Amino acid sequence: MPDSAAHDCQVYLVPGFFGFTSIGALNYFHRVDKVLTDALAERGINADVVDCQTQPTGSIRRRADRLLDDVLANGGQQAKAIHFVGHSTGGLDIRLLTTPGVRLREDDSEDEIAELTKSVITVATPHFGTPIANFFTTLAGRQLLEVLTLLATTKGGRYALFGAARALRAVSRFDDLLGRKKTFLDSIASSLLRRITADPDDAMWKFLREVASDQGAIIQLTPESMHLFNAAVTDRDDVRYGCIVTAAPPPPRYYSAKETLSLAKATMAGAFTFLHAITSRAHRHYPYPHAGIEALAGLVHELPFGVDERTNDGIVPTLSQIYGNVLELVISDHLDVVGQFPNASKDPHSDWLPSGSGYNEARFRGTWNAVAEEIAASMA
Repeated sequence: MPDSAAHDCQVYLVPGFFGFTSIGALNYFHRVDKVLTDALAERGINADVVDCQTQPTGSIRRRADRLLDDVLANGGQQAKAIHFVGHSTGGLDIRLLTTPGVRLREDDSEDEIAELTKSVITVATPHFGTPIANFFTTLAGRQLLEVLTLLATTKGGRYALFGAARALRAVSRFDDLLGRKKTFLDSIASSLLRRITADPDDAMWKFLREVASDQGAIIQLTPESMHLFNAAVTDRDDVRYGCIVTAAPPPPRYYSAKETLSLAKATMAGAFTFLHAITSRAHRHYPYPHAGIEALAGLVHELPFGVDERTNDGIVPTLSQIYGNVLELVISDHLDVVGQFPNASKDPHSDWLPSGSGYNEARFRGTWNAVAEEIAASMA
């Protein structure tokens, strides 16, 4: 067990829906641990920053229970102070875990951890739901998840995807011989495809099996379900609650020739346009709180576009993300803030949700500096 008492505090990074710590060379929180550790050190805080495991699409209750496992395994009960930072659904896991009187298991470990908690910071979290969840309850959404289930739970599915991965790797090598190097396919081949095996214990299959085994979060993230969640899940009086709010510019009506000539860029840009359109469909009977616009009043002027119920980051509506003190309103898509933005690494295709937000290294460090500032304030 790690010596948590050797640090001033522990900070737990909690991934969101479809979240993972790493698969192959892919990391969910890309460089966040280092950037946040350095930002806290600049404020005189020696922190142990921990990337957490989760159940990718599991119910919020099960995800919170898995989070508790991680905290206990990393010596959380001996920590001087605990801070939680949750991206997307991860923020809801934290809120449930720290709710006064919650009972995830028979012992009192939830209360012990909650009493050590000083701050809860949510990043692009759907506190009031997201229309994307409603999409996954439709026939098309259910069929997509059924495909993932077949790939993960059947030998034929595993071998089919393994064979496809081998074929794509061969294509990427042939592509290089033609002079087309550092393409999106090369990126996928080096970071993920070459690591896929037919072994059922491969990390990819374990991840997909978890998706197949529990998809409870899908229905729980609808605006209707979050209406009940917020009635039952309450705050602790001695914990500071803050949020990072994200908003991406609306997709352009037309993309540039450079983007449309690249199959990968055209596909991802089209995917973002599709996701943004779905997420902009606010529920008629479960509107986002009217106080949301007021909470952003001093920040909206910094955006080159307005904020209303349709504004979103491609996955979560902007007004659904407001909970507690707004630490920063940033022009970003849903994945930019966790380090998946253009040129975030040596991989030229590190932007998995191309939104045209213009998010960059300076904004990335600014976002996590805001998180560090809130953690420092809670320890003052």
